[in-house]
Amino acid sequence: MTSTLSRAIANYPNRFDPRVLGELPATLRETIRRRGEVLGPGYTLIYREPVEFVSGHGAHLIDRDGNDYLDAYNNVPCVGHAHPHVAEAVARQVATVNTNTRYVQESLVAYAERLLATFPEGLSRLSLACSGSEANDLAARVAKFHTGGTGIIVTRWAYHGITSEVASFSPTLGAGSPLGPNVRVIDPPDPRLAAPGVSLAEHMRGQIRGAIDDLERHGFRLAALITDGAYSSDGIFTDPVGYLRSMVEEVHAAGGVYIADEVQAGFARLGETMWGFSRHGVLPDIVTMGKPMGNGMPISGVVFRPEVSDEFGRNVRYFNTFGGSSIPVAAGAAVLDVFEEENVQQRVLENGTALRKGLEEITKDSAHVAEVRGSGLYVGVEIVGDRQASEPDRARAEEVINDLRDRRVLISGTGQAANVLKIRPPLAFTAADVTRFLETFAEVAKVRL
Repeated sequence: MTSTLSRAIANYPNRFDPRVLGELPATLRETIRRRGEVLGPGYTLIYREPVEFVSGHGAHLIDRDGNDYLDAYNNVPCVGHAHPHVAEAVARQVATVNTNTRYVQESLVAYAERLLATFPEGLSRLSLACSGSEANDLAARVAKFHTGGTGIIVTRWAYHGITSEVASFSPTLGAGSPLGPNVRVIDPPDPRLAAPGVSLAEHMRGQIRGAIDDLERHGFRLAALITDGAYSSDGIFTDPVGYLRSMVEEVHAAGGVYIADEVQAGFARLGETMWGFSRHGVLPDIVTMGKPMGNGMPISGVVFRPEVSDEFGRNVRYFNTFGGSSIPVAAGAAVLDVFEEENVQQRVLENGTALRKGLEEITKDSAHVAEVRGSGLYVGVEIVGDRQASEPDRARAEEVINDLRDRRVLISGTGQAANVLKIRPPLAFTAADVTRFLETFAEVAKVRL
Protein backbone atom coordinates (compact mmCIF):
# COMPACT_ATOMS: atom_id res chain seq x y z
CA MET A 1 0.00 0.00 0.00
CA THR A 2 1.49 3.29 -1.09
CA SER A 3 1.95 5.93 1.59
CA THR A 4 0.84 8.80 -0.61
CA LEU A 5 -2.41 9.70 -2.30
CA SER A 6 -2.33 8.92 -6.01
CA ARG A 7 -3.50 11.48 -8.53
CA ALA A 8 -6.17 9.01 -9.65
CA ILE A 9 -7.98 8.99 -6.28
CA ALA A 10 -7.12 12.44 -4.93
CA ASN A 11 -10.60 13.75 -5.83
CA TYR A 12 -12.49 10.54 -5.12
CA PRO A 13 -15.33 11.26 -2.67
CA ASN A 14 -14.81 10.02 0.87
CA ARG A 15 -11.75 7.95 -0.03
CA PHE A 16 -9.53 6.20 2.49
CA ASP A 17 -6.20 7.96 2.97
CA PRO A 18 -3.45 5.30 2.86
CA ARG A 19 -1.16 7.61 4.80
CA VAL A 20 -3.05 6.67 7.99
CA LEU A 21 -2.76 2.93 7.44
CA GLY A 22 -0.55 2.57 10.53
CA GLU A 23 -3.32 3.93 12.76
CA LEU A 24 -5.79 1.14 11.94
CA PRO A 25 -6.38 -2.01 14.02
CA ALA A 26 -3.78 -4.68 13.32
CA THR A 27 -5.94 -7.22 11.47
CA LEU A 28 -7.56 -4.61 9.26
CA ARG A 29 -4.21 -2.95 8.63
CA GLU A 30 -2.64 -6.22 7.51
CA THR A 31 -5.49 -7.11 5.14
CA ILE A 32 -5.30 -3.66 3.52
CA ARG A 33 -1.53 -3.94 3.22
CA ARG A 34 -1.86 -7.31 1.46
CA ARG A 35 -4.60 -5.88 -0.74
CA GLY A 36 -2.26 -3.16 -1.93
CA GLU A 37 0.39 -5.74 -2.79
CA VAL A 38 -1.75 -7.84 -5.12
CA LEU A 39 -4.55 -5.77 -6.66
CA GLY A 40 -4.07 -3.90 -9.92
CA PRO A 41 -4.19 -0.14 -10.50
CA GLY A 42 -7.05 2.20 -9.67
CA TYR A 43 -8.61 0.51 -6.64
CA THR A 44 -9.54 2.57 -3.62
CA LEU A 45 -11.29 2.12 -0.30
CA ILE A 46 -13.80 4.43 1.36
CA TYR A 47 -14.14 5.89 4.89
CA ARG A 48 -11.35 7.09 7.15
CA GLU A 49 -11.52 3.64 8.71
CA PRO A 50 -12.47 1.07 6.05
CA VAL A 51 -14.84 -1.69 7.07
CA GLU A 52 -15.14 -5.35 6.08
CA PHE A 53 -18.52 -7.07 5.85
CA VAL A 54 -19.20 -10.78 6.00
CA SER A 55 -22.99 -10.93 5.52
CA GLY A 56 -26.03 -8.82 4.80
CA HIS A 57 -29.83 -8.77 4.74
CA GLY A 58 -32.27 -6.15 3.53
CA ALA A 59 -30.60 -2.76 4.01
CA HIS A 60 -28.18 -4.09 6.64
CA LEU A 61 -24.56 -5.24 6.50
CA ILE A 62 -22.80 -7.24 9.22
CA ASP A 63 -19.08 -6.91 9.96
CA ARG A 64 -16.67 -9.56 11.29
CA ASP A 65 -17.54 -8.70 14.88
CA GLY A 66 -21.27 -9.07 14.31
CA ASN A 67 -22.02 -5.32 14.28
CA ASP A 68 -25.07 -4.27 12.26
CA TYR A 69 -24.56 -1.36 9.83
CA LEU A 70 -27.46 0.43 8.16
CA ASP A 71 -26.68 0.57 4.44
CA ALA A 72 -27.90 3.84 2.97
CA TYR A 73 -25.37 3.80 0.16
CA ASN A 74 -25.46 0.69 -2.04
CA ASN A 75 -27.87 0.70 -4.97
CA VAL A 76 -26.68 -2.54 -6.57
CA PRO A 77 -28.50 -4.92 -4.16
CA CYS A 78 -31.68 -3.34 -5.47
CA VAL A 79 -34.24 -5.40 -3.53
CA GLY A 80 -31.92 -5.93 -0.56
CA HIS A 81 -28.77 -7.77 0.41
CA ALA A 82 -29.06 -11.56 0.07
CA HIS A 83 -32.75 -11.42 -0.79
CA PRO A 84 -33.88 -15.04 -0.32
CA HIS A 85 -36.02 -15.18 -3.46
CA VAL A 86 -33.17 -13.95 -5.66
CA ALA A 87 -30.64 -16.19 -3.91
CA GLU A 88 -32.87 -19.25 -4.39
CA ALA A 89 -33.44 -18.46 -8.07
CA VAL A 90 -29.71 -18.08 -8.73
CA ALA A 91 -28.80 -21.24 -6.77
CA ARG A 92 -31.44 -23.23 -8.61
CA GLN A 93 -30.16 -22.04 -11.98
CA VAL A 94 -26.50 -22.65 -11.07
CA ALA A 95 -27.43 -26.22 -10.22
CA THR A 96 -29.29 -26.68 -13.51
CA VAL A 97 -27.59 -25.13 -16.56
CA ASN A 98 -25.94 -21.90 -17.75
CA THR A 99 -26.06 -21.31 -21.50
CA ASN A 100 -25.69 -18.20 -23.63
CA THR A 101 -27.76 -16.40 -26.23
CA ARG A 102 -26.56 -18.64 -29.07
CA TYR A 103 -28.96 -21.24 -27.72
CA VAL A 104 -32.72 -20.98 -27.42
CA GLN A 105 -33.69 -19.98 -23.87
CA GLU A 106 -37.37 -19.64 -23.11
CA SER A 107 -36.42 -18.05 -19.79
CA LEU A 108 -34.51 -15.29 -21.62
CA VAL A 109 -37.45 -14.56 -23.91
CA ALA A 110 -39.89 -14.50 -20.99
CA TYR A 111 -37.62 -12.18 -19.02
CA ALA A 112 -37.24 -9.79 -21.97
CA GLU A 113 -41.01 -9.69 -22.42
CA ARG A 114 -41.57 -8.93 -18.74
CA LEU A 115 -38.88 -6.26 -18.56
CA LEU A 116 -39.98 -4.53 -21.78
CA ALA A 117 -43.56 -4.44 -20.47
CA THR A 118 -42.37 -1.94 -17.83
CA PHE A 119 -41.33 0.52 -20.58
CA PRO A 120 -43.48 2.87 -22.65
CA GLU A 121 -44.70 1.62 -26.01
CA GLY A 122 -42.03 2.13 -28.64
CA LEU A 123 -39.13 0.86 -26.56
CA SER A 124 -39.27 -2.77 -27.61
CA ARG A 125 -35.80 -4.23 -28.21
CA LEU A 126 -33.53 -5.51 -25.43
CA SER A 127 -29.83 -6.36 -25.55
CA LEU A 128 -28.10 -7.74 -22.46
CA ALA A 129 -24.57 -7.23 -21.17
CA CYS A 130 -22.78 -7.53 -17.82
CA SER A 131 -22.22 -3.99 -16.53
CA GLY A 132 -23.47 -0.44 -16.91
CA SER A 133 -20.20 0.41 -18.68
CA GLU A 134 -20.85 -2.25 -21.31
CA ALA A 135 -24.44 -1.12 -21.70
CA ASN A 136 -23.42 2.49 -22.29
CA ASP A 137 -20.64 1.37 -24.63
CA LEU A 138 -23.16 -0.51 -26.79
CA ALA A 139 -25.61 2.39 -26.63
CA ALA A 140 -22.95 4.79 -27.91
CA ARG A 141 -21.99 2.38 -30.74
CA VAL A 142 -25.59 2.07 -31.88
CA ALA A 143 -26.16 5.83 -31.62
CA LYS A 144 -23.14 6.56 -33.79
CA PHE A 145 -24.12 3.92 -36.34
CA HIS A 146 -27.71 5.17 -36.53
CA THR A 147 -26.94 8.88 -36.78
CA GLY A 148 -23.67 8.85 -38.70
CA GLY A 149 -22.36 11.30 -36.12
CA THR A 150 -19.80 10.98 -33.36
CA GLY A 151 -20.55 13.98 -31.11
CA ILE A 152 -21.59 13.22 -27.54
CA ILE A 153 -23.13 15.62 -24.99
CA VAL A 154 -23.01 14.85 -21.26
CA THR A 155 -23.39 16.83 -18.06
CA ARG A 156 -20.40 18.54 -16.54
CA TRP A 157 -19.42 15.97 -13.92
CA ALA A 158 -21.16 12.87 -15.29
CA TYR A 159 -20.12 9.28 -14.87
CA HIS A 160 -21.25 6.67 -17.41
CA GLY A 161 -18.62 3.95 -17.15
CA ILE A 162 -15.04 2.79 -17.55
CA THR A 163 -14.57 1.26 -21.01
CA SER A 164 -12.26 3.27 -23.24
CA GLU A 165 -15.24 4.63 -25.19
CA VAL A 166 -17.42 5.44 -22.20
CA ALA A 167 -14.57 6.85 -20.12
CA SER A 168 -14.09 9.39 -22.91
CA PHE A 169 -17.47 10.91 -21.99
CA SER A 170 -17.29 10.47 -18.19
CA PRO A 171 -15.90 13.79 -16.88
CA THR A 172 -15.96 12.71 -13.25
CA LEU A 173 -13.04 10.34 -13.89
CA GLY A 174 -10.86 13.44 -13.76
CA ALA A 175 -7.85 14.87 -15.53
CA GLY A 176 -6.12 11.51 -15.73
CA SER A 177 -8.89 10.29 -18.04
CA PRO A 178 -9.29 12.99 -20.70
CA LEU A 179 -12.52 13.58 -22.57
CA GLY A 180 -12.68 12.84 -26.27
CA PRO A 181 -12.47 15.74 -28.74
CA ASN A 182 -16.01 14.80 -29.80
CA VAL A 183 -17.44 15.35 -26.30
CA ARG A 184 -19.07 18.49 -24.95
CA VAL A 185 -20.25 19.11 -21.39
CA ILE A 186 -23.29 21.07 -20.23
CA ASP A 187 -24.67 22.16 -16.88
CA PRO A 188 -26.64 19.68 -14.81
CA PRO A 189 -30.28 20.74 -14.34
CA ASP A 190 -29.63 22.91 -11.30
CA PRO A 191 -32.26 25.70 -11.31
CA ARG A 192 -29.77 27.99 -9.55
CA LEU A 193 -27.61 28.08 -12.69
CA ALA A 194 -30.34 29.64 -14.84
CA ALA A 195 -30.19 33.40 -15.28
CA PRO A 196 -32.87 35.48 -13.54
CA GLY A 197 -36.12 35.28 -15.46
CA VAL A 198 -34.98 32.23 -17.43
CA SER A 199 -36.74 28.92 -16.80
CA LEU A 200 -34.76 25.75 -16.26
CA ALA A 201 -36.15 24.36 -19.53
CA GLU A 202 -34.94 27.43 -21.42
CA HIS A 203 -31.55 27.27 -19.72
CA MET A 204 -31.07 23.60 -20.58
CA ARG A 205 -32.25 24.15 -24.16
CA GLY A 206 -29.62 26.85 -24.50
CA GLN A 207 -26.98 24.54 -23.09
CA ILE A 208 -27.82 21.90 -25.70
CA ARG A 209 -27.85 24.41 -28.54
CA GLY A 210 -24.48 25.75 -27.51
CA ALA A 211 -22.96 22.28 -27.31
CA ILE A 212 -24.33 21.27 -30.72
CA ASP A 213 -23.06 24.48 -32.30
CA ASP A 214 -19.61 23.95 -30.85
CA LEU A 215 -19.48 20.33 -31.99
CA GLU A 216 -20.43 21.35 -35.52
CA ARG A 217 -17.89 24.16 -35.51
CA HIS A 218 -15.21 21.56 -34.85
CA GLY A 219 -16.47 19.12 -37.47
CA PHE A 220 -18.49 16.76 -35.29
CA ARG A 221 -22.06 15.82 -36.13
CA LEU A 222 -24.19 15.05 -33.07
CA ALA A 223 -24.71 11.39 -32.24
CA ALA A 224 -26.26 11.50 -28.77
CA LEU A 225 -27.12 13.27 -25.58
CA ILE A 226 -26.70 10.90 -22.64
CA THR A 227 -27.89 11.81 -19.16
CA ASP A 228 -28.22 10.01 -15.84
CA GLY A 229 -31.79 10.59 -14.70
CA ALA A 230 -30.65 11.35 -11.15
CA TYR A 231 -27.51 13.30 -12.17
CA SER A 232 -25.78 11.29 -9.50
CA SER A 233 -22.19 12.40 -10.00
CA ASP A 234 -23.20 16.01 -10.67
CA GLY A 235 -24.68 16.28 -7.18
CA ILE A 236 -28.17 14.68 -7.47
CA PHE A 237 -30.71 16.83 -9.31
CA THR A 238 -34.13 15.23 -9.75
CA ASP A 239 -36.50 18.23 -9.72
CA PRO A 240 -38.25 20.13 -11.10
CA VAL A 241 -39.51 17.80 -13.78
CA GLY A 242 -40.28 18.88 -17.34
CA TYR A 243 -37.06 20.53 -18.54
CA LEU A 244 -35.86 17.37 -20.30
CA ARG A 245 -38.36 17.69 -23.13
CA SER A 246 -36.72 20.86 -24.43
CA MET A 247 -33.32 19.16 -24.42
CA VAL A 248 -34.53 16.13 -26.34
CA GLU A 249 -36.28 18.35 -28.89
CA GLU A 250 -33.00 20.10 -29.67
CA VAL A 251 -31.13 16.81 -29.90
CA HIS A 252 -33.66 15.34 -32.34
CA ALA A 253 -33.68 18.52 -34.42
CA ALA A 254 -29.92 18.12 -34.86
CA GLY A 255 -30.28 14.48 -35.94
CA GLY A 256 -29.08 12.97 -32.66
CA VAL A 257 -30.62 10.49 -30.26
CA TYR A 258 -31.33 10.66 -26.55
CA ILE A 259 -29.82 7.95 -24.33
CA ALA A 260 -31.35 7.70 -20.85
CA ASP A 261 -28.81 6.19 -18.46
CA GLU A 262 -31.04 4.50 -15.88
CA VAL A 263 -28.30 2.64 -14.01
CA GLN A 264 -28.86 4.96 -11.04
CA ALA A 265 -32.37 6.33 -11.60
CA GLY A 266 -34.15 3.21 -12.81
CA PHE A 267 -36.05 0.40 -11.14
CA ALA A 268 -38.26 2.79 -9.16
CA ARG A 269 -35.28 4.38 -7.41
CA LEU A 270 -36.96 7.81 -7.75
CA GLY A 271 -40.27 6.50 -6.46
CA GLU A 272 -42.87 8.05 -8.72
CA THR A 273 -42.21 5.93 -11.79
CA MET A 274 -40.36 2.74 -12.71
CA TRP A 275 -37.92 4.71 -14.89
CA GLY A 276 -36.45 8.13 -14.19
CA PHE A 277 -37.09 9.49 -17.68
CA SER A 278 -40.84 8.79 -17.34
CA ARG A 279 -41.12 11.54 -14.72
CA HIS A 280 -40.38 14.03 -17.50
CA GLY A 281 -42.86 12.66 -20.03
CA VAL A 282 -40.22 11.96 -22.69
CA LEU A 283 -39.51 8.87 -24.78
CA PRO A 284 -35.80 8.10 -25.06
CA ASP A 285 -34.36 6.47 -28.15
CA ILE A 286 -32.13 4.23 -26.04
CA VAL A 287 -32.23 3.30 -22.34
CA THR A 288 -29.38 1.70 -20.40
CA MET A 289 -29.54 -0.23 -17.14
CA GLY A 290 -26.95 -1.78 -14.84
CA LYS A 291 -26.42 -4.31 -12.08
CA PRO A 292 -29.38 -3.31 -9.87
CA MET A 293 -31.50 -5.22 -12.40
CA GLY A 294 -29.97 -8.49 -11.12
CA ASN A 295 -29.58 -7.46 -7.47
CA GLY A 296 -25.80 -7.53 -7.90
CA MET A 297 -25.45 -10.37 -10.39
CA PRO A 298 -23.48 -9.28 -13.49
CA ILE A 299 -26.34 -8.28 -15.76
CA SER A 300 -27.06 -5.00 -17.55
CA GLY A 301 -29.31 -4.02 -20.40
CA VAL A 302 -29.92 -1.69 -23.30
CA VAL A 303 -33.46 -1.03 -24.52
CA PHE A 304 -33.93 0.49 -27.97
CA ARG A 305 -36.56 1.90 -30.20
CA PRO A 306 -36.39 -0.58 -33.11
CA GLU A 307 -36.02 2.29 -35.59
CA VAL A 308 -32.70 3.05 -33.93
CA SER A 309 -31.32 -0.45 -33.38
CA ASP A 310 -32.52 -2.75 -36.12
CA GLU A 311 -30.21 -1.56 -38.90
CA PHE A 312 -27.24 -1.90 -36.55
CA GLY A 313 -28.29 -5.49 -35.85
CA ARG A 314 -28.43 -6.28 -39.56
CA ASN A 315 -24.93 -4.98 -40.15
CA VAL A 316 -22.91 -5.42 -36.96
CA ARG A 317 -22.54 -8.66 -35.02
CA TYR A 318 -23.06 -8.30 -31.27
CA PHE A 319 -22.46 -11.12 -28.81
CA ASN A 320 -21.66 -11.10 -25.12
CA THR A 321 -20.67 -14.43 -23.58
CA PHE A 322 -22.27 -13.75 -20.20
CA GLY A 323 -24.78 -11.09 -21.22
CA GLY A 324 -28.11 -12.88 -21.40
CA SER A 325 -26.81 -16.15 -20.00
CA SER A 326 -29.08 -18.28 -17.86
CA ILE A 327 -27.88 -17.42 -14.34
CA PRO A 328 -28.03 -13.59 -14.57
CA VAL A 329 -31.39 -13.85 -16.35
CA ALA A 330 -32.72 -15.94 -13.46
CA ALA A 331 -31.59 -13.20 -11.07
CA GLY A 332 -33.22 -10.50 -13.20
CA ALA A 333 -36.51 -12.39 -13.34
CA ALA A 334 -36.43 -12.91 -9.57
CA VAL A 335 -35.95 -9.17 -9.03
CA LEU A 336 -39.07 -8.50 -11.10
CA ASP A 337 -40.91 -11.07 -8.95
CA VAL A 338 -39.93 -9.18 -5.82
CA PHE A 339 -41.07 -5.86 -7.30
CA GLU A 340 -44.49 -7.35 -7.92
CA GLU A 341 -44.84 -9.33 -4.69
CA GLU A 342 -43.52 -6.65 -2.31
CA ASN A 343 -44.94 -3.58 -4.07
CA VAL A 344 -41.42 -2.12 -4.05
CA GLN A 345 -42.25 1.09 -5.87
CA GLN A 346 -44.86 2.12 -3.32
CA ARG A 347 -42.43 1.34 -0.48
CA VAL A 348 -39.81 3.52 -2.11
CA LEU A 349 -42.24 6.37 -2.55
CA GLU A 350 -43.49 6.28 1.05
CA ASN A 351 -40.16 5.76 2.80
CA GLY A 352 -38.31 8.10 0.48
CA THR A 353 -40.78 10.88 1.24
CA ALA A 354 -40.40 10.30 4.98
CA LEU A 355 -36.61 10.27 4.68
CA ARG A 356 -36.45 13.51 2.75
CA LYS A 357 -38.93 15.34 5.00
CA GLY A 358 -37.01 14.19 8.06
CA LEU A 359 -33.73 15.48 6.65
CA GLU A 360 -35.34 18.80 5.76
CA GLU A 361 -36.62 19.17 9.32
CA ILE A 362 -33.25 18.29 10.89
CA THR A 363 -31.29 20.71 8.67
CA LYS A 364 -33.77 23.56 8.25
CA ASP A 365 -31.86 25.90 10.55
CA SER A 366 -28.36 24.74 9.65
CA ALA A 367 -25.93 27.34 8.34
CA HIS A 368 -24.08 24.57 6.53
CA VAL A 369 -26.85 22.94 4.49
CA ALA A 370 -27.66 24.72 1.26
CA GLU A 371 -30.30 22.29 0.09
CA VAL A 372 -31.89 18.89 0.59
CA ARG A 373 -32.98 17.48 -2.74
CA GLY A 374 -33.90 14.23 -4.43
CA SER A 375 -36.75 11.87 -5.08
CA GLY A 376 -37.70 8.44 -3.82
CA LEU A 377 -34.76 6.72 -2.17
CA TYR A 378 -32.17 9.00 -3.71
CA VAL A 379 -31.42 12.07 -1.62
CA GLY A 380 -28.64 14.64 -1.70
CA VAL A 381 -27.76 17.02 1.13
CA GLU A 382 -25.53 19.86 -0.08
CA ILE A 383 -22.97 20.92 2.54
CA VAL A 384 -21.52 24.43 2.40
CA GLY A 385 -19.26 26.57 4.54
CA ASP A 386 -22.00 29.14 4.88
CA ARG A 387 -25.52 29.02 3.50
CA GLN A 388 -25.38 32.61 2.30
CA ALA A 389 -22.15 32.23 0.34
CA SER A 390 -22.91 28.64 -0.74
CA GLU A 391 -19.22 27.75 -1.02
CA PRO A 392 -18.80 23.95 -1.07
CA ASP A 393 -17.42 22.45 2.13
CA ARG A 394 -15.96 19.06 1.26
CA ALA A 395 -14.15 18.67 4.56
CA ARG A 396 -17.36 19.12 6.56
CA ALA A 397 -19.23 16.72 4.28
CA GLU A 398 -16.57 14.08 4.80
CA GLU A 399 -16.72 14.57 8.56
CA VAL A 400 -20.47 13.92 8.46
CA ILE A 401 -19.98 10.82 6.30
CA ASN A 402 -17.31 9.41 8.57
CA ASP A 403 -19.17 10.28 11.77
CA LEU A 404 -22.16 8.36 10.41
CA ARG A 405 -19.91 5.43 9.52
CA ASP A 406 -18.58 5.45 13.09
CA ARG A 407 -22.21 5.17 14.23
CA ARG A 408 -22.69 2.31 11.74
CA VAL A 409 -24.67 4.14 9.08
CA LEU A 410 -23.24 4.13 5.57
CA ILE A 411 -23.54 6.93 3.01
CA SER A 412 -21.06 8.60 0.65
CA GLY A 413 -20.43 11.87 -1.16
CA THR A 414 -20.92 13.19 -4.67
CA GLY A 415 -20.79 16.32 -6.82
CA GLN A 416 -17.86 18.07 -8.45
CA ALA A 417 -16.69 19.37 -5.07
CA ALA A 418 -17.66 16.10 -3.30
CA ASN A 419 -19.69 18.16 -0.84
CA VAL A 420 -23.11 16.57 -1.41
CA LEU A 421 -24.08 13.75 0.91
CA LYS A 422 -25.25 10.83 -1.24
CA ILE A 423 -28.02 8.85 0.42
CA ARG A 424 -28.96 5.93 -1.83
CA PRO A 425 -29.98 2.81 0.10
CA PRO A 426 -31.19 -0.53 -1.23
CA LEU A 427 -34.89 -0.37 -2.04
CA ALA A 428 -35.47 -2.75 0.87
CA PHE A 429 -35.18 0.30 3.15
CA THR A 430 -38.05 0.11 5.64
CA ALA A 431 -39.84 2.64 7.82
CA ALA A 432 -37.77 1.38 10.75
CA ASP A 433 -34.61 1.96 8.71
CA VAL A 434 -35.74 5.52 7.99
CA THR A 435 -36.22 6.14 11.70
CA ARG A 436 -32.79 4.74 12.58
CA PHE A 437 -31.16 6.79 9.84
CA LEU A 438 -32.81 10.06 10.88
CA GLU A 439 -32.06 9.55 14.58
CA THR A 440 -28.40 8.89 13.81
CA PHE A 441 -28.18 11.74 11.35
CA ALA A 442 -29.64 14.12 13.92
CA GLU A 443 -26.89 13.15 16.38
CA VAL A 444 -24.20 13.95 13.82
CA ALA A 445 -25.92 17.14 12.68
CA LYS A 446 -25.80 18.56 16.22
CA VAL A 447 -22.00 18.38 16.06
CA ARG A 448 -21.21 19.01 12.39
CA LEU A 449 -24.10 21.03 10.95
